[in-house]
Amino acid sequence: MSFGQEVRRRRKRARITQDELAERLNVVRSYISQIETGATQCRADFAARIDVALDTGDEVQSAWREFIEPLQEEKYPTFFANFPRAEQNATMIRAYEQSWVYGLFQTKAYASVLLRDENELAGRMERQTVLERERPPLVCVVMSEAVLYTLVGSSEVMREQLEYLIEVSQRDRIHIQIAPFRFYRGVRGAFHIATQQDRKEVTYAANALGGETTSDPVRIAQVSEAFATLQAQSLNELDSRALIRKVIDERWT
Repeated sequence: MSFGQEVRRRRKRARITQDELAERLNVVRSYISQIETGATQCRADFAARIDVALDTGDEVQSAWREFIEPLQEEKYPTFFANFPRAEQNATMIRAYEQSWVYGLFQTKAYASVLLRDENELAGRMERQTVLERERPPLVCVVMSEAVLYTLVGSSEVMREQLEYLIEVSQRDRIHIQIAPFRFYRGVRGAFHIATQQDRKEVTYAANALGGETTSDPVRIAQVSEAFATLQAQSLNELDSRALIRKVIDERWT
C-alpha cells in the first residue's frame, strides 16, 4: 500500500472522480492522478485539504504521516521513493534492466557516474545492504545484452563492474540472466517487483516521466508476465556468465 493508493481508495469510497476532487481542491486533474500513482508527493497541508474535500476526518493526513513523512529525508526521487522500503522487506525481488546494471549490483564507481550527487549515491549503496541480510531475498534479475556494451564512465569502470557481476552471480539466492538483442513481446521498459512476506507485491516500472511505484494487481500481473517471458527467452545462468566474461575480454580489456 502507498499514500497514493490510500487517497484513491478514499476517493472511490466517496464515489467521486478525479475531476470532481480536483475541482473541489482547485487543482488540475493531472495533479490528483500524479498523487494517486505516486508520480509526485503532496505536502501535509494538501493532505489536510483532501481530508476536508472527502470528509474523511484525518485519514488522509494519517496516511501522509505514515507513507510520506518518513520519505522526506530519503535519498531517492519521489517517483521511486516508496519502492526501497518494499525492497528492504522483500523475500523475493525480480527485475529487468534495459540500459544499466541493476542497482543492487552496481559498484560504487559505476553508480557514481549515473547518479547526480553524493546523496543519491549514498541511497544506492544503502539499498544494497538488503543483500547482506542474514536471510537475503531471492533475487532474480534479467538484463539486456546492451547493458554489457554500454560505456559508463571508462573501460576500467566497466571492467570492474562486469567482474563484480560475475562474482555476485555465484552467490546463493542470486540469479542473473542476460537477454540477447531481440524483440520481447510485452516488455516496454525496465521494472522491478518486490514480493513481501505476506505475498503481496509492489512493482516499480520506469517510464518517460521517471517511473511509477504501485501494487495494483493488474499492473503486477502485466510485469510478472513480462518477466516470465524474459526468463524463458534469455540465456541460462552459465551462458550468461560466459557472455559477461567474453565482453570483458573483448571490449573492456
